[in-house]
Amino acid sequence: MDDRENTVEDIEIEDDKNILDQEPADKEKSVFRELLGLLFYLVVVLVITYLVVTFVGQRTEVNGMSMFPTLADGDNLIVEKLSYRVNEPERFDIIVFPYPGDEAIHYIKRVIGLPGETIQIIDGDIYIDHVILEEDYGYETIANPGIASEPIVLGEDEYFVLGDNRNNSQDSRYAVVGNIKQEDIVGRAWLRIWPLKTFGILEHRTSVGNGG
Repeated sequence: MDDRENTVEDIEIEDDKNILDQEPADKEKSVFRELLGLLFYLVVVLVITYLVVTFVGQRTEVNGMSMFPTLADGDNLIVEKLSYRVNEPERFDIIVFPYPGDEAIHYIKRVIGLPGETIQIIDGDIYIDHVILEEDYGYETIANPGIASEPIVLGEDEYFVLGDNRNNSQDSRYAVVGNIKQEDIVGRAWLRIWPLKTFGILEHRTSVGNGG
């Protein structure tokens, strides 16, 4: 009789031990699932961030005063990349493109000449197809026409760009920059996010005349 009771107790004790042995394993599985879920979340965030930066928009900081008074040194902008996937750049758009020969450096300038047009600067005035361009973006009258002192014929995918601070800007007037190909344009400056006092969407094409 006693032997049977001892046997029953031994079984019960062993069953309890099996339950205790299973608890750490369950905890390990739970921790693994949490880590797996966190890893999946991080991967999703990284993929979304990559897609946004690559195809939608990115933050950029203005370095220098070549676009003064429209933009100032230290301005932080959002450059949107969607427009030029479906539309062509237009005159007076503010665009961002890599500096020729060094993609780590980006320039920000205003589109002045469009594909197929002939550009020339005479006595500080910009001529497009031999007609003077009416615009008021320039901070000062152009003192140095650069290579645009002679007519420049733009190719089918080329744009002539200038900085608004015309006498303090390295742009298409200089051979080192030259005409900008559409495939090299990163995007269009869209929103100024800093400083806060000038926060807002940047205006494009507010001038009149010759496509403005």
